Amino acid sequence: MAKRRGNFNFFQTFEYFSPKWRGILGLIFWFLVGTLLGMGVTLIVTSMMGQEAAMDYGMLLSYPVMFIPPMIFAAVRSRRKEMEIESVPSPLDNGHFAPLGGWLCALLVMVVTLAAGIVSDGITSVLPKMPEWLEEALKGLTSGTLWINFVCVSLFAPFFEEWLCRGMVLRGLLDRGVKPVWAILFSAVFFGLIHMNIWQMVPAILLGLIFGYVYYKTRSLKLTMLMHFANNTFALILSHIDSLKDAEGWMQVLGSWYWPAFAACLLLVALFFVTFRRIAAGSSSDAADAAA
Repeated sequence: MAKRRGNFNFFQTFEYFSPKWRGILGLIFWFLVGTLLGMGVTLIVTSMMGQEAAMDYGMLLSYPVMFIPPMIFAAVRSRRKEMEIESVPSPLDNGHFAPLGGWLCALLVMVVTLAAGIVSDGITSVLPKMPEWLEEALKGLTSGTLWINFVCVSLFAPFFEEWLCRGMVLRGLLDRGVKPVWAILFSAVFFGLIHMNIWQMVPAILLGLIFGYVYYKTRSLKLTMLMHFANNTFALILSHIDSLKDAEGWMQVLGSWYWPAFAACLLLVALFFVTFRRIAAGSSSDAADAAA
């Protein structure tokens, strides 16, 4: 029987649960249940406080509610597994940064995240124009009360979404021996699908591929959370600059300079992958040894 935990560590709550396909389907099911509960919370807030307040406080309350059911599911499964096995199958978070080092990795991933965001605009430009109602709804996520926007967009989204998409789904697939390219692709597509519209889905898949590659190489969930934080916070800052808040994307912000910037950012992304190839992929056994 495994030893009981000492000091509390949030990631340790789930690390004995490395889901197989059935477990991943369970996570998806409970996430859908959480989504319905979150919608219910939003409706309650709307009925009590009105539509305008619901745009702020509804999201603040409903966002974590969406992830509570899958987290409970994962925690219960992890606790059961903890009683059956001696060692952690694969920690959610492990700093496998050699030979680059943690600080350099952190700097590189933030740069490539912002570069990929600029590149994704060129890709999404071929999509049909976003419906006005959806455009207004998405602007509402970043144009309301600043501190609420920051908590929801910059803290909740990176924390909860990375826990689910990389810490649970991608980690489970890698631990099951699925080829990394397919595991990363599946987790990226899943990451895109939870955004529930094609205009967010496409850039989310692109970023998800990079997030997934970083997690595969480093097994650091904190690092992918940092990437997600950088992307969302940068978008939030731009949305609160008066001269830029009405721009639909980087193509409007940069104008004729966009395509040169696109090429430069594409080169940065390529150089990032070349640099990160120096990191030997963090395996389950490496992670377990590091946690011992």
